[in-house]
Amino acid sequence: MNELSRLQPPKGAVRRKTRVGRGQASGLGKTAGRGGKGQKARTGNMHFEGFEGGQTPLQRRMPKRGFTNIHRVEYQIVNLGDLAFLDPQVVVGPDLLAAAGLIKNPAAKIKILGDGELCDLEGKAVALTIHAHKFTASALEKIAGAGGRAEVISPASSAQG
Repeated sequence: MNELSRLQPPKGAVRRKTRVGRGQASGLGKTAGRGGKGQKARTGNMHFEGFEGGQTPLQRRMPKRGFTNIHRVEYQIVNLGDLAFLDPQVVVGPDLLAAAGLIKNPAAKIKILGDGELCDLEGKAVALTIHAHKFTASALEKIAGAGGRAEVISPASSAQG
């Protein structure tokens, strides 16, 4: 009967670590298995990524391009067509969008794009009140055309809550 607490590796499978440089009788004394002279016989050789034997490494030969803008503002985007199934009596805000699975983080900034139409399955316009940080011009036009309202969330109110 094999029990998990009594498991052992097969006999001879676990070997002791070879101790190199411990005298001639060990078989790996003197040069410790590194041969005579040369770069590989020395200590501290080729231990870093991208080493090319003394040739200038590829990452140093390639020109540097572009930069990362530290002031970039990331928005989570939502298309108008994705909002058409929501209830018109409810105010569409970050929490509702996160609950519906349209955005991941309700604390992050949201931008509404004008892709799709604000109409239900029967083709009737859905008048929604939408709270977001930014709207495209086409989104504002379609929301107003459906009889809804687009309200911009101010940076001060999103920082508090």
